Amino acid sequence: MADMMTPEQRKRTMSRIRAQSKLENRITKALWAKGYRFRKNVRRLKGTPDIAIQKYKVVIFIDSCFWHVCPEHGNWPKSNQAFWNQKLARNMERDREVDTHYHAQGWHIMRLWEHEFKDDFEGAVDRIADFIESAKSKKEPQKNNRR
Repeated sequence: MADMMTPEQRKRTMSRIRAQSKLENRITKALWAKGYRFRKNVRRLKGTPDIAIQKYKVVIFIDSCFWHVCPEHGNWPKSNQAFWNQKLARNMERDREVDTHYHAQGWHIMRLWEHEFKDDFEGAVDRIADFIESAKSKKEPQKNNRR
């Protein structure tokens, strides 16, 4: 089917889409209920992490099986293969670049596949909580020079 919009109209329409899904909202509500405080979709951080706790240098990405090419559930479209091969390959490359950036900066980075939440939601949320706790314990306490 042909696109009914001009490239400029399509770009404007697509730029209005915000990076949030129902799954991400469920996850962040569960973490908030456990007492974790964080920011969602922080655009000024590389890769726009789904969850960020800058105090502990923690970023968490919840990757879609399709867009990030999950080895278990990712599928390659059959039509317009040249476009999709390039698009999905670039997504995987960008994920590696983002991981490298955060590791070089000393951040704690966690990536989870969307199917991990579909298989065991509570277990996946608990893994995130454990990851945050681990990062908190690795942060050196600030020395207070007051007397």
